Amino acid sequence: MITHLKIENFKSWRAADISLGSLTGLFGPNSSGKTSILQFLLMLKQTVESPDRKLVMHLGNERTWVELGSWKDLIFAHNPENELHFQIDWNSPEPLTIQDPLSLNENISTSNLRFKATLQGDESGELKTQNFSYELDDFVFGMNKRDDAWELNKENFELKMTKGRKWDLPAPIKFYGFPEIINSYYQNAGFLSDLQLAFENLSSRIYYLGPLRDFPKRQYTWTGGSPGDMGFRGEKFVDAILAAKKEGSLISKGKGRKRVTLEARVAEWLKELGLINSFKVEKISGSESLYQVLVRKNSTSPEVTLADVGFGVSQILPVIALCYYAPEKSILLIEQPEIHLHPSVQAGLADVFMDTIKHRNVQIILESHSEYLLRRLQRRIAENNYSAERAKLYFCDIQQQQSELTPLSINSFGQIENWPDGFFADDFREITAMNKAILERQIENTNGGQRN
Repeated sequence: MITHLKIENFKSWRAADISLGSLTGLFGPNSSGKTSILQFLLMLKQTVESPDRKLVMHLGNERTWVELGSWKDLIFAHNPENELHFQIDWNSPEPLTIQDPLSLNENISTSNLRFKATLQGDESGELKTQNFSYELDDFVFGMNKRDDAWELNKENFELKMTKGRKWDLPAPIKFYGFPEIINSYYQNAGFLSDLQLAFENLSSRIYYLGPLRDFPKRQYTWTGGSPGDMGFRGEKFVDAILAAKKEGSLISKGKGRKRVTLEARVAEWLKELGLINSFKVEKISGSESLYQVLVRKNSTSPEVTLADVGFGVSQILPVIALCYYAPEKSILLIEQPEIHLHPSVQAGLADVFMDTIKHRNVQIILESHSEYLLRRLQRRIAENNYSAERAKLYFCDIQQQQSELTPLSINSFGQIENWPDGFFADDFREITAMNKAILERQIENTNGGQRN
């Protein structure tokens, strides 16, 4: 799970400092910088996935997760002289253990990791790494560029150089990797590759679903493969359902409850949200690879294809499927899950997310405009069905051409104690004022009509 993120000089963010929880929600008006937070994480992910080891940062193209243009396009204020600084803290699913082969007493084991880096663009716009480091409790390992030469940095750990000529270190791999030849320079540096592997494992656990979902189809093609993701537009949701069925994957619904297939869990949620009565994916008779999604609006209506029902069903399907298809301990980035959904279904999305977090131990980071989703989350916190400490909510806004972030303080009763200007102002402020008036009148009545 990502626990903290700091970004400086990325797009409209002069500085962003974000603590993340099991559920992190980014709210605010359009063009306020919400999406940029997700784009930053996707930029890191696609760089890790790139086969080009010399490419410092993959800014993207039409085939990658995000397309950011040039260095000048992504750097704050479009000033190429600015440096991009960032820090990401995360908890590794398994402790990272490092043992110094030259010292039996030097042993590091921790699940809490931190990565920092500074990047800069040259005159041609090509990105260059200035420094990077990994922190494991009190131990620090990294590389720093000084006077056009690279040096290895370490704190609280002794690296023993190999005897012989001292060679200059080559540049890092991408923005986060130690050059492989470093093992020839030091006798006990083999563990450094474990650090970059930990960062790559973090990246591999990130799954993304964009705001524009695929249109419903009358038939879908599946050739037997297991998709590694849900696709930009959720276009692989049928593949995911069929692959999960083929593999015999079952989803936990909690202690003492029967585990079900992905198809069955999706069907249960669609019914609970009041969208349809039944749902199934079925092979078209006489075909080897063609399938259709069949739904029934109510218990007495005929089965029809997904293309014959309301648009909202096809929009929420990839959201639900991703929540239960992604491996446990995944990090889900979801943009505007509420698009084209009825307010009651938008509210129900909060229940889907909370159930996913509770039973599958995933982290969800979402960008949303839905006050209905937020209200349901507040309600569940008030009902003591979800901990306020596990939810990190933020209001994003633009002030003087730069994005600003306001953490929303939620108490154990689900109330937001600090209302930023413009945050669902008309509706929520009225509700808050009404609740305050009700409380004051109750106190007044209790005191025999006397105000304190």
